[in-house]
Amino acid sequence: MADIKTPVTVLGLGAMGRALATALLQGGHPTTVWNRTPGRDTELVAAGARGAASLTGAVRDGDLVIAVLLDHASVHAALDPIVGELSGKTVVNLTTTTPEEARELARWAAGHGIVYLDGAIIASPEMIGLPVSSLLYSGTREVFDDHRAVLELFGTAEYFGDDAGTASLYDFALLSGMYVTFAGFYHGAAMLRSAGVSAESFATRAVSWLTAITGSLSDAGRIIDSGDYTTDVQSLDFNKAALDAIVRASREAGVGLDVIGPVKSLIDRQVADGHGKEAFVRIFEGLVS
Repeated sequence: MADIKTPVTVLGLGAMGRALATALLQGGHPTTVWNRTPGRDTELVAAGARGAASLTGAVRDGDLVIAVLLDHASVHAALDPIVGELSGKTVVNLTTTTPEEARELARWAAGHGIVYLDGAIIASPEMIGLPVSSLLYSGTREVFDDHRAVLELFGTAEYFGDDAGTASLYDFALLSGMYVTFAGFYHGAAMLRSAGVSAESFATRAVSWLTAITGSLSDAGRIIDSGDYTTDVQSLDFNKAALDAIVRASREAGVGLDVIGPVKSLIDRQVADGHGKEAFVRIFEGLVS
């Protein structure tokens, strides 16, 4: 029996939407594409996609509808007017939304007879379809199971349960670590610029250092989960002295404290509350209510 490929519609043709549609075409799926602003489908149509003239026509074409739009509001702006066409359809939302926004969309979908799965893309457009690409999903389990072969065209696919907000929660948690790490590198590069050191040169050293120290994250996670911050090395008092010195050095180099200042504040508060002899990882407690 011939392998019957699921017809898929991709809504939104930014860089990520185009990458997803390309992966679908390469996987042999009949692919319809739509974008609010015309003209972004030229290369995809040339590669075999159907460019839909209307959103209604696009949705009618696909058994599986993948939305990769600008934000939560744009999902409603696009889909609310055609919600009747979506009844009975399966929608996978890969638009970046907060966990509560994802849950709201899941409730909205259920109220209109739409089968819904939320997803988060842990990849850049050029990574789609490669082993390094990872996509996280949560929501309706049947959607993930039934369409897993399609979803795995984009990258590694993982399911995180029936709470539609869980995938985006993981996404934002991972992105938070990424942004803070990059911002820390930029702060260091700014300090070294005062000595005439190029950011590119600093990056070579920073990569090896950050790679080495991130290996201790599992230990940090174990300590946080245990709630036992007892230590006999590099206490908060020790780290406060280090951060105070980094702040002085930053000022001497003419570098702002926008990045390092909040870390110093977390340490200062823990020390002020009497936790100076405990481990640096205790600053985690200053982040949770």
